[in-house]
Amino acid sequence: MIICSPSWKRADTCFTHKYLPVRYVVCSSQADEYRANGLDVWECPDSAQGSVCRVRNWILDNADDERVLILDDDIHYLGRWNGNKHHKMTTDEALEFIEHGFNLAEQLGVRMWGINIIQDKGAYREYTPFSMNNVVLGPFGGFLNADLRYDENLPLKEDYDLSLQMLNKYRKILRINYAHYVCKQHTNLGGCASYRTINREREQFDLLAAKWGDQIIRRDSGASKTRKRQQSYDINPIVRVPIAGV
Repeated sequence: MIICSPSWKRADTCFTHKYLPVRYVVCSSQADEYRANGLDVWECPDSAQGSVCRVRNWILDNADDERVLILDDDIHYLGRWNGNKHHKMTTDEALEFIEHGFNLAEQLGVRMWGINIIQDKGAYREYTPFSMNNVVLGPFGGFLNADLRYDENLPLKEDYDLSLQMLNKYRKILRINYAHYVCKQHTNLGGCASYRTINREREQFDLLAAKWGDQIIRRDSGASKTRKRQQSYDINPIVRVPIAGV
């Protein structure tokens, strides 16, 4: 399998390589800066960078292996829950887990797989260690002979969209819910942070909802029958996939 991470303007701040043996996918004009820091570089043309969708599509188009794992460049570690006990996977454990994840995805006949998007124990239900109709987000995405691509019109919601594309065509993707990633994400300079603003997030949310419909893409008000919340804006949509199962 190929483990790689698109990186842009983070030669001094990326750190996934400290945990996993990752190749950084870097455009030609920045490659020497990454190499000077002793990082393993897979060089892509400058034209493939500047958009997370474009560079991830370049990876999927040019990978010479049917198994491709695309990670963010700021992954601290992978963790898992066993009952109420949290465990931080060692590098060897994480690599073994990733191999098992690809094997399970192949046996289940899915083209895309991932892990839980948050560490919070409340987000993991012991009776659903796996799910087949939940979205898989960008920081950790496993692909098996993937024939669908990221929508370049949605560079801030591309992971939600690709999950929905996969679910729409193949009716299932695999998410291993007992495992999760911990990453720096929005607070790291460079990468998507260089063009992520609240106005762009609103625009991208609206485009995603227009593409898939407001019954699938919903805004989280934070309110419930017993709780009210002052109006604010959550950049992450609630996704309701109209496919039976877990």
